[in-house]
Amino acid sequence: MARPARPEPKVFLSAELAARGREWYEATYFAHAGSEILLGEKSTSYLEHPEAADRATSVLGLAEIIVMLRDPVARAVSNWQFSNENGLEDRPLDEAVADNLRGPRDWDRAVSSVSPFAYLERGRYADYLEPWYARFPGRVHVRFFEELTTDEAELASLYKDLGVDPNFRPDSLGRPVNTSRGVPPELAPNLVAEVRRYVADSDARLRTRLGRELPWPSH
Repeated sequence: MARPARPEPKVFLSAELAARGREWYEATYFAHAGSEILLGEKSTSYLEHPEAADRATSVLGLAEIIVMLRDPVARAVSNWQFSNENGLEDRPLDEAVADNLRGPRDWDRAVSSVSPFAYLERGRYADYLEPWYARFPGRVHVRFFEELTTDEAELASLYKDLGVDPNFRPDSLGRPVNTSRGVPPELAPNLVAEVRRYVADSDARLRTRLGRELPWPSH
């Protein structure tokens, strides 16, 4: 994987960085690589920027795209916890989510590449996937956090789809990255129901796109 792992590379969020090309990209983030079959990087902000898909295509060609999704309610709470712990959010969880249901909140673009307050919008996964499917046909691998972190068979399936040894396990397996400092709070039940309604049509489109049920409750 790319180094440094933190902060995320986020190369394809920038037209200027992407224009530096593949040679610069590999020399900057993969100078430590040896004879590995695959090189990879993780930048969560890519998903909600369709232009990132275009830039990745121009620099990498036919890359394999892994998209890991999770329950939109759990994702919203985790997002709030991250924003709160990093000094970006001062509202309690329920208030922040209720405000988000009424509409987006502006943010300081000099501080973060994406809104730290898009707790709900970011859980509408079907709104963001199509540019990646269009640019990388047959190479978008959608997996679910709830399954990938609990089922060894899911991890083996992903490796198989990527063309590597399904039995491979990295040395870092089991060492969490980007952990929060405390137990996540619980969202009020009425707001959980509102969030389920908010993402219902997106969940329906995602089920159709993947041809399977989702591993979280639907509205």
